[in-house]
Amino acid sequence: MAIASASLLSLDSHVLSASSLHRSPHRARPFSRRKSWLLVRARNKKTNSLSVIEAKISTDDVSEEDIVIVGAGIAGLATAVSLQRLGVRSLVLEQAESLRTGGTSLTLFKNGWRVLDAIGVGSDLRSQFLEIQGMVVKSDDGRELRSFTFKDEDESQEVRAVERKILLETLAIKLPSAAVQFSSGLARMERRENGKMLLELVDGTRLLAKIVIGCDGIRSPVAKWMGFSEPRYVGHCAFRGLGFYANGQPFEPRVNYVYGRGLRAGYVPVSPTKVYWFICFNSPSPGPKTIDPSVLKKQAKELVKNWPSELLNLIDLTPDETISKTPLVDRWLWPAISPPPSTGTTVLVGDAWHPMTPNLGQGACCALEDAVVLARKLANAINSGPTSVEDAMQSYGIERWPRVFPLTVRANLVGSLLQWENPVVCSFRNNVVIPKLVRLGPILEHTNFECEPSLKRQTSEVPKQQ
Repeated sequence: MAIASASLLSLDSHVLSASSLHRSPHRARPFSRRKSWLLVRARNKKTNSLSVIEAKISTDDVSEEDIVIVGAGIAGLATAVSLQRLGVRSLVLEQAESLRTGGTSLTLFKNGWRVLDAIGVGSDLRSQFLEIQGMVVKSDDGRELRSFTFKDEDESQEVRAVERKILLETLAIKLPSAAVQFSSGLARMERRENGKMLLELVDGTRLLAKIVIGCDGIRSPVAKWMGFSEPRYVGHCAFRGLGFYANGQPFEPRVNYVYGRGLRAGYVPVSPTKVYWFICFNSPSPGPKTIDPSVLKKQAKELVKNWPSELLNLIDLTPDETISKTPLVDRWLWPAISPPPSTGTTVLVGDAWHPMTPNLGQGACCALEDAVVLARKLANAINSGPTSVEDAMQSYGIERWPRVFPLTVRANLVGSLLQWENPVVCSFRNNVVIPKLVRLGPILEHTNFECEPSLKRQTSEVPKQQ
């Protein structure tokens, strides 16, 4: 069940100072500034010069917003752009000092591209990334087990690996300059009697929001406040990187998979000079967090030291800032057990609601789908009052749950099957299952998603709540 407490609930976040606000073209509108209650209280203890009355929260000192989106990742920016296209303003809060453009790339299938087209950024991105024609599966000794061509299986299929950095920048540039507020980590949430949400940021800023959309990732404080459990570690970790070939990368435009025992790898061209790669390995625990690039490269190469040399060379050509190691996690949304994705006028989108393993390449695609579905439902309801907005959020959850829950489970099961360690089972997989039984068409059925273009109309505001 979702939690709606009358008291402030603490949330995990990094403390950022007000003076560190990012000065960028996307700088948001300033908030009303005031001393936080905690700071005033501390000053009372030292000086006794401030009255208790001064410590009370005044509604005159609190900024008010119609829609606040927490998190400026893919889900948050796509939701903001989708709303903007439908004439609905929003404010995006991001705890980092700028767009979090680290990381490597993500693979988008046709469902993701249909969303990007609907919100007006598909063409901008296509020109920068290669279309992937198919995939080839090999064993760890370099033997080819099977190859597929996407268009042969589905003429409408479209697959491209997209740099996360460029995707975020492309989405952000579609928003007004005041739409994203950086250095704005969420510290506390409280539901007020009038149904509005009081949000306190780590720098003491307070604002009231009629609608809160949590797009703050797999460790979402908003999801935690709503009663969701922490995502579950699935028993695998992944190294990732983005190799750079200054004179042009040598690979054909296809996904390359290599399967071993309890270990698998893949690499796919992103652009004429960049190639994304990953190595997924079994581990009983996530282990210590390591960020030293030289250590990460050494660990990754040790796992695949006897595998095809092109993978080892790719790791060597990876810039330090793109390599990472992450534990894989997910959250299963059990019917009648898991909380719904909305409570009142607070709702979750993307990884904040349904983190899934990357085995189907659908994490980002589903976040994009969430964004356009929720935006359309909110835009339709926005002039009908808060009850209609709550109904729209519930409708969003009813529509999206049958989509995201099966995909989360399926991605988990595919990963488990591909991480087999038993030599007999792996031999059966490589010599029977993959060469003779696997059909790509049914595997890609989940990429079917209808998405109408978002049509812009006169900008609307959320109606006042009584």
